[in-house]
Parts: sequence; structure tokens; C-alpha cells
Amino acid sequence: MEIYYLKILLLSDTTFGRGDGVAGLIDQEVEHDPNGFPYLRGRTLKGLLSEECDNLITVISAPPPSRWIEAVEHLFGIPGSTLETISKMHVGDACLPPDLRREVGIQLDQERDRERRGQERRLTESDVLASLTTIRRQTSIDPEDGAPVEHSLRSSRVVIRDLTFTAQLLFEEKPTADMLALLAISTLALRRVGSVRNRGRGHVQCTLHDSNGKEVTQEHFRYFDQETKG
Repeated sequence: MEIYYLKILLLSDTTFGRGDGVAGLIDQEVEHDPNGFPYLRGRTLKGLLSEECDNLITVISAPPPSRWIEAVEHLFGIPGSTLETISKMHVGDACLPPDLRREVGIQLDQERDRERRGQERRLTESDVLASLTTIRRQTSIDPEDGAPVEHSLRSSRVVIRDLTFTAQLLFEEKPTADMLALLAISTLALRRVGSVRNRGRGHVQCTLHDSNGKEVTQEHFRYFDQETKG
């Protein structure tokens, strides 16, 4: 099995939306685990990479070369895939560093034990979530008088900038050079993630790394550029 890592640095506040809110608190909550750590679902991340890859294929030539189409199908699969045509890449959830989550998880377990013994907790899952996120509020403005539109106030939780999330990319077999080239460039091209990403949030910098931690983006960018021009 081959393992690569996709690292996502948040350059702006980001909402990993889960499609619901918390009554009386916020209209849109971020996706987070039971310990309060926000994360981006692997299925969502895979869809974002697939979208960027499709955009790249359309600018290579018309019609796209079959070799690149084959690489795309190997990476992301095709609709109605069978066992023979299923995606060869599994994308894991993008999470904060595992050592951080592990240590905080141990402390939360200790605090739960305190609670079971009738003692007051000093750290809760909500505290963890609040330390990594903040709440943003916005409202619509009436263009006629400049006043807020009634009942338009909305609030959403955002993951604060400068945090780095990492997702595992698992391959049952060693990926081909074409697959890595497309994956590397799709990773580089991915600049926006999460909800409201077209309105200023979710600006990110993504890099691809091999199992030894070596960044492979630039190396395969040169390969991709040479091959498409040739």
C-alpha cells in the first residue's frame, strides 16, 4: 500500500459546514468530532480534488488525451463503478495533528471520569471547539436606506486561520506517474474549501507529500507541463 499526505493550510477563516446549526446559538455549525476537533470529510475533499482535476483536463486539449482521462478514472473512479473501475485512491478525513488530538482526548477522558465521580469538569468538548473556532455574523443591507433587512441576520462558526489539516491518500498499488502528476497539480490548484468559499472564506494552500514527508507538488508540476506541451 502506498500512502501520500495532503496538507491544507488555512489562509483565511473557513467553515467546514455540516448543513445544520445549533438552535439559539448559530445557524451553521462546522463539522467536528466527538472531542470538538473540526475536520473536513474525506468524501468532500475528494470531490474538490476531482473538480480541480476535471478543470485541468479541459484545458490540455480538445478532446483531452486518453492517457489523462485514464489517470483521472484511476484516481477518482467513474459513475457506476464496478470492482474493476472503482477509484484506486481512498481519501481520508483532513484532521488536525494526531498527537494533539490524542493528548487532548486523554485529558477529556480524565475530565469525563471526574464528572462521573460528581466533580466539576475543567475541560469540555465545547471548550476544545471554541479554542479552534469563532463565530461570524452577517446580515443583508437594504440598498434603499442602508438599514439591515429584517430577519436576515445569520451566524456561522468558522475554523480560525493558520491551522493545518492533513488527510491521508491511500493507494492499494503504486500510482502511475500520470496519476501523481494530475494529483499534484489538482492539489496545487485547490485554493478554496468549505462553505461560503466563493464569498471570501476558505482560502487555503494545499501541498502533496509522500510517505517520507517530501513535497512532490513542484516535481510533478514540471513533469505535467513537459508532457502536455510535448
